[in-house]
Amino acid sequence: MAAAVLAQTAVRHDPRLIVPLDAPTVDDARALVSTLGDVVSFYKVGLELFAGGEGMTLARELKAAGKQVFLDWKLHDIGATVQRSAAVLAASGCDLLTVHGEPQVMAAAVRGRGGSGLKVLAVTVLTSLSDEDLTEVGYHETARALVERRIHQAIAAGCDGVVASPQEAALARALGGKDFLVVTPGVRPDWAAKNDQARVATPLEALKAGASHIVCGRPITAANDPEAAARRIVAEMAGG
Repeated sequence: MAAAVLAQTAVRHDPRLIVPLDAPTVDDARALVSTLGDVVSFYKVGLELFAGGEGMTLARELKAAGKQVFLDWKLHDIGATVQRSAAVLAASGCDLLTVHGEPQVMAAAVRGRGGSGLKVLAVTVLTSLSDEDLTEVGYHETARALVERRIHQAIAAGCDGVVASPQEAALARALGGKDFLVVTPGVRPDWAAKNDQARVATPLEALKAGASHIVCGRPITAANDPEAAARRIVAEMAGG
C-alpha cells in the first residue's frame, strides 16, 4: 500500500510539463484547467485567447490559483514597442514570455522586463516548419543552422532561454549551459498523432535531449479524458 501511494505521488504533476490553453473562449480554457486539476501546474496562454480580449484576465486568475503561466505571444515589432509591451507584461507576475528570435526584438524585450521575474524566451524556428518550408520562405540554411544562429543571438541579447524543437534541444542545452531554459513544443507521445508538427519527439526523448520544459497540447486537450492523458505523460516524463 505504501509503495502504491508513493507511486501516485511521484506522478501527481511535473512542473516541466506546460499545457497550452488553445481554446476558443476563456470559459473553455477555465473548464480545461478545472478538468486537469492538480495534474498540471503550468499553462500556456497564447494568441487565440489574447485575441478574444480576456487572455490576461485568465493569466492573472491562473497566477492567483498558484499556477505558472507562459505568455506565448511571440512579440515582433520595432524595439520601442516590444520594450514597452514587455514592461507591461512583466508587471503581471507571469513567468515566461516569447518573442521572435531577432536581435533587436530580443534585446528590447530584455530591457522591458527589467528586474522582474519574467523570463524572456526567443522563438528560434517554429516547429511546424521543415527545411523545405524555410527554403520557400527565403532562408538559405537548414532549420538546425538557423536555430543555432538564433541561439547564439539570444544568449548575446540576454534572453533566459529559447523555444526550439526537440531535435534542437541538445544543441540549445550545449550552447546555453545548465541554467538556460529550453522549451520544446512539438512533443508527441508515441500514442498520439503528430498533427501539424514537423519536428517532433516523445516527452522523454525531449527531456533527455536537454529540454527544461515541454509543451504538449492536443494529446492532452483533445483526449477523451484529458486528465488521464496528462497523468500518462507525466508518468512517461518521470524517467527524464
